[in-house]
Amino acid sequence: MRKSGPPKGLVSYLVLELLAEQPRYGYELLKEITELSGGHWEPSYGSVYPILYKFEENGWAERIEREDEPDRKYFELTDEGRAELAEKREEVGGTAKDFADIILGFYHMYAVLGIDNRFDVENPEDGWQFGEQFSAWIVEQVVRHHEHYFDTTFERITDTPEEFNDRMGVSDE
Repeated sequence: MRKSGPPKGLVSYLVLELLAEQPRYGYELLKEITELSGGHWEPSYGSVYPILYKFEENGWAERIEREDEPDRKYFELTDEGRAELAEKREEVGGTAKDFADIILGFYHMYAVLGIDNRFDVENPEDGWQFGEQFSAWIVEQVVRHHEHYFDTTFERITDTPEEFNDRMGVSDE
């Protein structure tokens, strides 16, 4: 079970990967990460800029000047930063379960707010609601994204969580 937010180290990893592509400045990194999430998540300014300064302090990135944009603080990955990126790739590879917990946890909360009588949520008549049709649309979008990103037709999996974990050879921890 996750306590909050994205998996630890995700933003640092994304910044390293994006800097490995080309030098960038903070706001550009924020917008690129937002675009990668389909516009559904944006890290805070308060997370990206300290990461860049930490990378600079650790020797993983350095500021570079650009004649065409002298007022922007561009950062470029160093050789030490590329070595750190290799380590972060392995570290982030171990966070898939955290991602699943975040996605499922928020979906469960969405559904609970729509059906659990302990919560008296007043849904607007002309906007998003906690209800079956909106829930179905969310699930449909996840299926469409799955089909798009993995270039496949979605097939339902009837396994219980325990059966799935056994079949995939993973633990539920």
